[in-house]
Amino acid sequence: QVQLVESGGGLVQTGGSLRLSCAASGRTFSGYIMGWFRQAPGKEREFVAAIRRSGARTYYTDSVKGRFTISRDNAKNTVYLQMNSLKPEDTAAYYCAADTSLYYSSDASEYDYWGQGTQVTVSS
Repeated sequence: QVQLVESGGGLVQTGGSLRLSCAASGRTFSGYIMGWFRQAPGKEREFVAAIRRSGARTYYTDSVKGRFTISRDNAKNTVYLQMNSLKPEDTAAYYCAADTSLYYSSDASEYDYWGQGTQVTVSS
């Protein structure tokens, strides 16, 4: 089992940047595909980005491509989400998740472990 704790959320103006971190403890971090999801009030949880175990491949939803970057440091058991050029529509609770599957998925139901979330609010 793995425990995930997100940090780095906050209030930022349109066009600003934030870096989210997700620290993992428990079983071997490098054994998981890691993902970031977000959920705005009244909306379903949506996929944002994912990174494979080695960090060699990354995946993004179209709305964040070119603005967000997912990365991981397996030595520190941490995954990051660098968010630039933030927009009001990026406002949501952001969750990191760990997937034990062999292959990447953007489906939240495929992920086995979840953090508690960190709030990101982008003001216009």
